[in-house]
Amino acid sequence: MKSLWHEFKDFVNRGNLVTIAVAFVLGAAFKTVIDSITGTPETAGLVGGVLGAIFGGDQPDFNNRGITVNGSFIPIGGFFSALLNFLLIALVVFFVVKAYNAFKRSSDTGPTEIELLTEIRDSLRERNN
Repeated sequence: MKSLWHEFKDFVNRGNLVTIAVAFVLGAAFKTVIDSITGTPETAGLVGGVLGAIFGGDQPDFNNRGITVNGSFIPIGGFFSALLNFLLIALVVFFVVKAYNAFKRSSDTGPTEIELLTEIRDSLRERNN
């Protein structure tokens, strides 16, 4: 039983789980920002407000927009709202990953693992000869 506890403790402290948990919490928080921009089924959001101001009238609700074919309603507006949410999230994630990679490259100024191992190998060869 004690070894199971130690394995669980090692699993939690490994870092991967903590990193995933932080990413999940930040992703959930970021969803509210995207919803405020693009809107939810209850609200039109910033985009809906701007479109309402441009075209006049109330804030448009795109979730109820669609076409009727042979008496069947096809909700195209809901699809476009979801697509806009996805594209905005993908764009922000792209810029976050790009900034992270640039930061990571600038902080990796030391020698690589292969360079260190090569240096150790060469040093051992010199010492043995």
